[in-house]
Amino acid sequence: MSVDTLTNAMTTIKNAEMVGKKECEIKPASKLIGNVLKVMKDCGYIEEFKFLNDPRGGKFIVKLRGKINDCGSIKPRFPVKVTEYEKFEKRYLPAREFGILIVSTTKGVMSQREAIQKRLGGVLLAYVY
Repeated sequence: MSVDTLTNAMTTIKNAEMVGKKECEIKPASKLIGNVLKVMKDCGYIEEFKFLNDPRGGKFIVKLRGKINDCGSIKPRFPVKVTEYEKFEKRYLPAREFGILIVSTTKGVMSQREAIQKRLGGVLLAYVY
């Protein structure tokens, strides 16, 4: 078992999408995973998610939409300035304006597009397209 729960969550979502499932279960749950799922929902990649509390740390039930081609966490978590987003878009996304990078900023977890609008740098967490 891996120590990085975000990587486990993204792999679970990717595998469920590849098989064609309509929902998947992510455990253990964490605030970071919840924030990443919220960004994915806001950008239209997943339908909805809900938190279920259990004695082992809780879990998320995620309803999938079938729109994810690939997703994953970014390791190591690179610090990024506002002017450097394009470099990482070229590295992790297949084309311009296709997919999102998920970034942790001082104002919370958001997509790179929102971070560019707000002129915020941060730390790269994940990518989805």
